[in-house]
Amino acid sequence: MTIDLSGRRALVTGAASGIGAACAHALADVGAHVIVADRNQDGAESVAAAVGGEPWVVDLTDLDALGSLELEVDVLVNNAGIQHIAPIEKFPPEMFHRIMTLMVEAPFLLIRAALPHMYRQEYGRIINISSVHGLRASPFKSAYTAAKHGLEGLSKAVALEGGPHGVTSNCVSPGYVRTPLVERQVADQATAHGIPEADVVSQVMLVNNAIKQLIEPHEVADLVTWLAGPAARMATGTTFTMDGGWSAR
Repeated sequence: MTIDLSGRRALVTGAASGIGAACAHALADVGAHVIVADRNQDGAESVAAAVGGEPWVVDLTDLDALGSLELEVDVLVNNAGIQHIAPIEKFPPEMFHRIMTLMVEAPFLLIRAALPHMYRQEYGRIINISSVHGLRASPFKSAYTAAKHGLEGLSKAVALEGGPHGVTSNCVSPGYVRTPLVERQVADQATAHGIPEADVVSQVMLVNNAIKQLIEPHEVADLVTWLAGPAARMATGTTFTMDGGWSAR
């Protein structure tokens, strides 16, 4: 199956590295003009140059700036995210707030800014990078789990409103992906679980998987690219899991 997004504009957040960078490359490979959004200026500019797109250096926790946006994009990939691992009684409230702001409120405002253009042309693809934690909980990840559950609900509401206008909205929910975000968790996971860092991948990250492997960013990007194309017009309001069988339990 050939996917052709020539003439389409795509915005990918958190696109300076990891899943976001993989999505930027994959969407550009099928013809989309990609806006590479990230707070990391060097990373955003580097990826944008590599894909022939444009960088957007932005702090997505600045909700006042996002509230007045008007986005003329055909594909929106809400990917930006952060992580913090701690038991609830020790979880910093300001970090909980920051995670919810970046991973629920910012996607809402970007969707809000993009929908008028999508409605006018009767075509749009909202793709939210959720997580298996949008479907299942893990200890020490209260904010991340709450945010991803919220993103799943937001995505479904957008699907119901956008459907009559040719706009789809879905979540892609992977397990642990080989990204800098996951790599930075290893030490914190070891501390939280009281195990050596060398055991974190097998005893924490992949313990619930049927397939005992980390997901590669390009595998997520391949699914995102299909969802962005015309063949996915009837795929909406749902969650596409890529978790090696984790959520089958």
